[in-house]
Amino acid sequence: MGVVKPSPGYHMDESDKRPSRKAWIRTSPWVIMGSLIVMVPIFIFTTMESIRTQRKNMELMLSEKGAALIRSFEAGTRTGMMGRDWSGARVQRLIMETADLPDILYILITDSQGKIVAHNQPLNIGRTYGPGLPGRIDRTLRWRIVATPGGNKVFEVYRRFTPSRSGMFMLHPDRQPRDWFWPHMIPELNRPPVQVIYVGLDMDPVEKIITESIKQKIILAAALLMYGLLGVVSIVIAHNYRSAKASLSRIRAFSDTLVENMPIGLIVIGEKGSLITLNEVSERLLKISAAEVMGRSSQEALPEQITALISEIRQPRDIAVRDLRIPVDGKTMAFEASAGLLRDDEDHLLGHIVLLRDITEIEHLKREVERKDRLASIGSLAAGVAHEIRNPLSSIKGFATYFKERYREVPEDQRIADIMVGEVERLNRVIGQLLEFARPMDLRKESVSLLDVVNRSLETIGKQALQRNIVIDRSGLAEGPCRAEVDQDKISQVLLNLYLNAMEAMEGGGTLAVSLRCDERTSRFIIGVGDTGHGIAGDDLAHIFDPYFTTKQAGTGLGLAIVHKIMEAHGGEIKAESTPGQGTTVSLIMPAGGE
Repeated sequence: MGVVKPSPGYHMDESDKRPSRKAWIRTSPWVIMGSLIVMVPIFIFTTMESIRTQRKNMELMLSEKGAALIRSFEAGTRTGMMGRDWSGARVQRLIMETADLPDILYILITDSQGKIVAHNQPLNIGRTYGPGLPGRIDRTLRWRIVATPGGNKVFEVYRRFTPSRSGMFMLHPDRQPRDWFWPHMIPELNRPPVQVIYVGLDMDPVEKIITESIKQKIILAAALLMYGLLGVVSIVIAHNYRSAKASLSRIRAFSDTLVENMPIGLIVIGEKGSLITLNEVSERLLKISAAEVMGRSSQEALPEQITALISEIRQPRDIAVRDLRIPVDGKTMAFEASAGLLRDDEDHLLGHIVLLRDITEIEHLKREVERKDRLASIGSLAAGVAHEIRNPLSSIKGFATYFKERYREVPEDQRIADIMVGEVERLNRVIGQLLEFARPMDLRKESVSLLDVVNRSLETIGKQALQRNIVIDRSGLAEGPCRAEVDQDKISQVLLNLYLNAMEAMEGGGTLAVSLRCDERTSRFIIGVGDTGHGIAGDDLAHIFDPYFTTKQAGTGLGLAIVHKIMEAHGGEIKAESTPGQGTTVSLIMPAGGE
């Protein structure tokens, strides 16, 4: 197992990462600049044209107001002339009363030389009108903008002053004009002089209205500009959204197809520990249904080996890689599993991802190749040993037997002969075990009760245990038969080997505890053999199943190796736990149906 920190080249650079999920709302600054270049002149022209139109309308309104005042003043003059007491004083008073109207700054009349002959402010009569005479004076109404001494603008409307029409009145022949007004009013008596009437209108309210209108139009233009920009940006965003949505649909279709058709199992677990994704390969490998486990806690739905692998990830960039052996449907499956953290492009944790690859067949093939290589070498060795050693051993045993018979009366020779015969038999047993280990395992499986197999094996060693003051504890045996497809002779051989090793470890007596447990969830059977002997050192515990490894002075080192081989042939496992000075427990784990 390993937790691997990938090399820097394993991950994509920042520039190579796929776009963010919010990339579709981003707009290029060139789009905004282009929109501004197009729309700003349009809005400026529209705004200026609107302001110009409004100013012209205001000028037209003021000129019409001035024209109306001049016509009203001339009409009032004509009406007053019907009285006999009409004079210039009355005209002056009419000018002053008319000038009291709102927004009227002044009303005045000048002669052709610019001399004021009538004014709403009498002190100005006789003075020369400051702005000067217009270039052209006739009955056509004209206007101009002049400035007062205070700097204020005045909208001045003017035209030739004509208060009467020819032949309107007939004056008595002996009636003489009494002031300047009569010659003007009675053209039949005297040709009227050229006179100009001026009406000055206050432009401050108009300027304020125009200024406020300009502000409003600028604000409106800016709002319309922003609205237009927002419209352009909205169109771009909508286009980007549709493109991103179409791209996302293609990516989703691609990823869904990839996930469902990838040849390895894919499991995605959310950050809260619930299952999010389980592809068909994972369902097939683990024999679970995605419809049943989706949304459930991974601790409940997945084998503990997978959840333990996930818990080993400590750092964000770590990847845990491990070969797992998981019981599936009564068989032990081998998987190459890798797990890592799942994060989005903003580095937010989304959960964990686990990839599973079935390597059961590969492991089986590897074991077969290794076994064949090992058996080939051991077979060659065993054949050589059998040929080179067994024949001399037979001769040695024969000579030892001969000397034992010949020197019956010599006790020392008898003892030496017995030792020679015993050692020869021990060598023959070693050779036999070697040949058995080298020989391919031929299993004859049948449905048997494991409880019966365990009980029969315990009866075999019952007398030996009694002689060695060893108590057999059967309290851990299952109540049911626990039927399984196994080779009962081979399993009995395994149990006897473990019993004998346990009793040898308890030289002064002790307890031999044998248990049998049926794990219905994983369809496995677990047989435990424990003793209260001297235990095994930690350094030796990892090698007890290796061929020729032994801690006994007279041991061959092949007993537990053969046990391990028999368990592998059944598709099971063998595990040993030991505490020096307290004892050892060996567990046999096998599927109900065998491999």
